[in-house]
Amino acid sequence: MARDETERYRKAAEATLQQLDWCIDYLQRVGKRKIAIQLAKNRSSIERKLRAAATA
Repeated sequence: MARDETERYRKAAEATLQQLDWCIDYLQRVGKRKIAIQLAKNRSSIERKLRAAATA
């Protein structure tokens, strides 16, 4: 995969994680705490897998 294409995917993944952060915050503010907590756990898992793939 070309370097610029890899960078494009990395930026898209980062943007998606930022959107997920917004969703988690919103769910907490509207009182959907259990859903927000589970989504935050999933987000952490996704981020760990992305970081592991980046170093592989």
